[in-house]
Amino acid sequence: MVTKRSPIRSIGFFILIIFIVSFCIFPFFQMLSTSLKYQWDWGNPSLIPTQINTEAYKELLNVGQNLKNVPESILELLENTPDMTKAQRDTILAKYRNSGDVFPFPKYFLNSLALSGVAALLSVFIAILGAYSFSRLRFTGRSTVQRGVLFVYMFGGILLLIPLYKVCVSLGFLSTKGGTFGALLVIYMVQTLPVSLYMLGNFFRTIPFSIEEAAMIEGSSRLGTIWRIIIPLSISAIITVYIYSFMIAWNEYLFASVFLKGYKDLYTLPMGLRALFVSKNAVWDRIMAASVLTATPVIALFMIIQKNLTGGLSEGGVKG
Repeated sequence: MVTKRSPIRSIGFFILIIFIVSFCIFPFFQMLSTSLKYQWDWGNPSLIPTQINTEAYKELLNVGQNLKNVPESILELLENTPDMTKAQRDTILAKYRNSGDVFPFPKYFLNSLALSGVAALLSVFIAILGAYSFSRLRFTGRSTVQRGVLFVYMFGGILLLIPLYKVCVSLGFLSTKGGTFGALLVIYMVQTLPVSLYMLGNFFRTIPFSIEEAAMIEGSSRLGTIWRIIIPLSISAIITVYIYSFMIAWNEYLFASVFLKGYKDLYTLPMGLRALFVSKNAVWDRIMAASVLTATPVIALFMIIQKNLTGGLSEGGVKG
């Protein structure tokens, strides 16, 4: 028998949900608000800035900064000399470009994007093959290997940091930028593979085996079945795993702070934010703007593919 919930309980539950959601999103609104305030407005407790300030975002994205410190006389000279080549103009402007206070946000953004995207892609690829073997194949020691994969999570990253660093140094990986990048890729994959295998393995078990049998009767191989049957029916779970792996690599700081210490050109966004925070240019609007830009890709990724995360695509897969 279904009992009707009383209005008081419904209102109380609604208020509780609003409180929890507000508590979670308030720091993001505060971060956005501070990034859009001028220095004289930082003491304003309101989340709405008195006057919108976008200079921090322009500095981080290097928008309109080339001509910021150029004297008016030089600008007039450039405008009144049409015969001057582009190389000559760039040479003159380079003398007035102050690179000491420029935060290379685009470079750090691309570094994080490349590292996170590749690591998540490799993790998903390996997880698909591993999860399929756990859910469909029968071999000696399968349950032991499956449980052993989750054994990785019994140890925190701080315990594995020094041993992994010594191993990479002994193998010579950290002597080059490519080796350092590859070492971080392997570490990020190891961090995300256990849960990826667990999530995809459980999802693959919900797909009726009769679909695979029909494909195999038609002459499809195991890899063909995975490519034509399993992946299309599990696309929502695969996207979820990819986002999970991407977020882990995107926000990772511990290993990056040690492995990338000698290569400033390979800094990721978390390391860049740390460098900005302790630099002479650590002003709150710039720090908060960099934080907003760092969080934006993950938020946008969730919003774009949100509808694909709420349900599987295997419904109706056995229809004749």
